[in-house]
Amino acid sequence: MAIQEWQIRFLRRGVPAILIAGVMLLAGCRLQKTEQPSIRITRLPAADAGGPDKTGYIEGEVAGARPEDRVVLYAHSGVWWVQPFAAEPLTTILADRTWKNSTHLGTDYAALLVDANYHPQARAVELPGVGNGVRAIAILPGRPAAPIPAKTLHFSGFDWKVRAASSDRGGESNAYSTDNAWTDERGALHLRMMEKDGKRACAEIGLTRSLGYGTYRFVVEDSAHLGPSAVVGMFTWDDIRSQEFRNELDIELSRWGNAQSDNAQYVVQPFYVPENVARFAVPPGVMTHTIRWEPNRVTFSSYRGTDTGYGVKPLSEHTFTSGIPSPASETVHINLYEFHPSRNQSHPLSEVVILRFDYLP
Repeated sequence: MAIQEWQIRFLRRGVPAILIAGVMLLAGCRLQKTEQPSIRITRLPAADAGGPDKTGYIEGEVAGARPEDRVVLYAHSGVWWVQPFAAEPLTTILADRTWKNSTHLGTDYAALLVDANYHPQARAVELPGVGNGVRAIAILPGRPAAPIPAKTLHFSGFDWKVRAASSDRGGESNAYSTDNAWTDERGALHLRMMEKDGKRACAEIGLTRSLGYGTYRFVVEDSAHLGPSAVVGMFTWDDIRSQEFRNELDIELSRWGNAQSDNAQYVVQPFYVPENVARFAVPPGVMTHTIRWEPNRVTFSSYRGTDTGYGVKPLSEHTFTSGIPSPASETVHINLYEFHPSRNQSHPLSEVVILRFDYLP
């Protein structure tokens, strides 16, 4: 740095150089602190109507950020949704002042530079302005691109979309691959978890249309062999409905990481209400699980084998009459994923076979 005129005057007066250096350092700190906070998006995903099965990558950089600041991302699909997941709403700023993350697709994207005490909304009709913890905002429309084709699968007389995007179902982000769902020569559905590009990839399919009230029946070849952290889900799920639990009724086959616990449960979401969960044990072999959804009532049943006719006693059965949703835009999903994968480093390979799905109005 060149010597300034004021420095020369101080030296002529006998002011020690070390004091001058201290003054310069303090002056530099003041200049640094006055840098205005800003945020910029440098890499945009495609513009798309969005949905839980479509993701891309977004990147950017910040200026004037403090060490404790973070970035909050939103994608617009009808409303603004925090990204990549409601359970993981904060993006870290790297040492070079850049940031990057995955995001579900939308028509527009927003990046907010926020302070350490900011708590983002999972869903917002309008984005917040600067202030109240928001230090800077950048909003851009998605880049033009051709629509992303979805892989479909024909199983049990229905068409199903195969998931390719990551999901936070199970408490942590799990990757999904379309290669992990297929049907065999019998017409049975195979779902598997396996390593792909150095990561564990899971499997999920979802019906392309809504069915509403009625009986949903799933014939599972076997699930008792699965590891304690593996989860087989057979459930209804609404991608559009704004309520937090999205018309979700679940049959979940898992020990949730505890090898000593029962390996199945029925759930009317939210699961954290004790009365909304009924746990039971599933033995090895073929099992048939049903969901009978009626107004203000849901009955779950599980049978050994494939016979669920009159007089056949279920192995397990439970009826819920509280908090029962009404049909909207929900569809049936079947998946295989891992519960809290970071806690289960061995990652044993898993596969489950669904022999048949039936629906009776």
